[in-house]
Amino acid sequence: MPLDPQARAMLDAMAAMPSPDFSTLRAADYRAALAAMPGFAPGDAVAAQQDLTLDGPAGPLQARLYRPDAPSEGQGNVALPLVIFFHGGGFVLCGLDSHDNICRSLARRSGALVLSVDYRLAPEARFPAAADDAVAAVRWAAAHAAQLGADPSRLAVAGDSAGGNLAAVVCQQLRGSGIALRHQLLLYPWVDCSDAAAGSASYRECAQGYFLSVAELAWYRAQYLATPADAGDVRASPLHQRDLRGLPPATIITAEFDPLRDQGEAYGEALQRAGGNAAVRRWPGQIHGFASMQGVMDAASHVLDAAAAALRQAFGASSRQEAA
Repeated sequence: MPLDPQARAMLDAMAAMPSPDFSTLRAADYRAALAAMPGFAPGDAVAAQQDLTLDGPAGPLQARLYRPDAPSEGQGNVALPLVIFFHGGGFVLCGLDSHDNICRSLARRSGALVLSVDYRLAPEARFPAAADDAVAAVRWAAAHAAQLGADPSRLAVAGDSAGGNLAAVVCQQLRGSGIALRHQLLLYPWVDCSDAAAGSASYRECAQGYFLSVAELAWYRAQYLATPADAGDVRASPLHQRDLRGLPPATIITAEFDPLRDQGEAYGEALQRAGGNAAVRRWPGQIHGFASMQGVMDAASHVLDAAAAALRQAFGASSRQEAA
């Protein structure tokens, strides 16, 4: 399918702007430049949101809890499903605010609580800091589910791009831990930080000009990994995990014009070969990061509808009203 016209218009606008020089770019400067850019639409309204602090492996982590609906009269504080969400940004950029719209929309449309986690970023905190924080956050959420108003038997993880990596890593690392995750929702995930990824067709076909470039991925990797050998660690490249048995069911959504497309789909196929329930859907005509682009891309709302439907099904509710 050809590139979505709305994606084409956004890429054309970006092409008129100066491109970062990844040979000299500093993380702090890139963050500042992105912070100065106008944001996307704010996402769906939710009943409440609350900033929290949770226990991390190297100190407190900031998080934000979204409640989709106010309890109905006489219903009381019914325990809702809980989705622990990890934002994208190449392990270097973004945070609670940048992904506020995705989390609000997922909460509202799935009928679940969403806990967005502000894990440590590279290069200030290199691998495996983000992975360690993600695992610790899910352990904390499971232990404090009642305090959050959540049902500890209905937990899931979700993330986009680098956050999809962390969600996949969490499922692998917590396998057999007693924390029963119902689902993993991976939006255009980055699951292979190794040089092997460069051999994929999507790396070649979408190397530049489609929002996320191969040069940018290399820069992220250089910021995140402490040594090149770290790329082979399954906590950095969950696609390299040889034993994928017994992992939670997965929904993996990729974008047609994304260098990460093939590795996300390969991870879904690997889960299927291991006997897992993995639904893989390639979004036609779209680019990396499109779920965040609410108000600019119609596809952002459509993909969030699909993601929320997968979560509702995983939690055993066929509609938002049933979930709430």
